[in-house]
Amino acid sequence: MNWTKLTAGWSFRTSTPSFEEGDEFVVFVTDTDDGVRARVGDTVLTVHGAPDGAREGTKIAVRVSDFDDAAHTGDVEYLRTVGESAY
Repeated sequence: MNWTKLTAGWSFRTSTPSFEEGDEFVVFVTDTDDGVRARVGDTVLTVHGAPDGAREGTKIAVRVSDFDDAAHTGDVEYLRTVGESAY
């Protein structure tokens, strides 16, 4: 069996993804105690400008304004509410 061909294109996801300033994506709010936060794996993002109604499970679009790759933390700006979690 040719393992190289079998595993071609495979990669492992990291639990601490990195982001670049200006990246836009959708996340779920995971914490609203002392500010609004979202987690992507073990990376913690502080959401700035989220509306008062944002709560855990709210699905929001955000834009990265600052990211510390070594600490796996960053600041993101709220863009819009996309929806709610199904749970």
